[in-house]
Amino acid sequence: MIGIKKLTLIALGCISGLLLFSSGCIEQPSKNNEIGVIVTILPQAEFVQRIAGEHCRITVMVPPGADPHTYEPTPSQLVEVSTAQMYVKVGSPIEFELSWMNKILSMNENMLVVDSSKGIILINSTDEDEPGMDPHIWTSVRNTEIIVQNIYQGLIQIDPSNKTYYENNTNLYLQELHALDENITEILSEKIHRTFMVYHPAWGYLAKDYDLKQLSIEKYGKEPTPQQLEQLIDEARVENISVIFVSPQFNTRSAETIANEIQGRVIAVDPLAENYVENMQKIADAFAEAMH
Repeated sequence: MIGIKKLTLIALGCISGLLLFSSGCIEQPSKNNEIGVIVTILPQAEFVQRIAGEHCRITVMVPPGADPHTYEPTPSQLVEVSTAQMYVKVGSPIEFELSWMNKILSMNENMLVVDSSKGIILINSTDEDEPGMDPHIWTSVRNTEIIVQNIYQGLIQIDPSNKTYYENNTNLYLQELHALDENITEILSEKIHRTFMVYHPAWGYLAKDYDLKQLSIEKYGKEPTPQQLEQLIDEARVENISVIFVSPQFNTRSAETIANEIQGRVIAVDPLAENYVENMQKIADAFAEAMH
């Protein structure tokens, strides 16, 4: 991978060339009067799009299929950063932002930074590879309602002339999210077996919202040892687990091993899918079916 220093120099060169042709573009919207908005992960793209609609141009820093723990931005992405009016950061200790946020901010000091996590109570991470607070705040629909309101506040700050448009879109989206939360609450409320097993523990906030228990296969960011794998198989049997959930960003080998031992199956659920409402409903349905 390209080192941070080298990548930054390349990006700065690209930016210098761009600015020769477009002076002042850091401070002004694009020629189509679009607001340049940068987000860290794909779910945030839907949040911004549903509020800002045709008034924004969104750049996602961690693309589909990439791992936020290891991804490095490309020079072209950093050029987009240099001309953006707003960056919506996750705000929780997600690895990409811990590694890159200072560099990103240094490339555009005029860019408004919106902290998605403002007003959200963070919970402790259950992943030994992510000590401290759990970064996956968007996997809670209730948290997402707060995230959406934070984004709305940022948009009306940089584009007050369209406040009514943003407000109407925000209210409609919040109604949709509230209905989604009510539906998930209903389908999970009467489940007797309330424990689910995943490879990477991305679902702690969802588990908290609906009184579920998340068991993680991944240990210290690595595949479990043979002894740990045996313990997980035993735990899955005790908890009457028949489905192991995996994310497409991670290796599924150990999940498949456990599933074979318990005569279960592996199902993919993606915490980083762009179509947030559709995806969260799909995930809730899968969890509900798996927990009987």
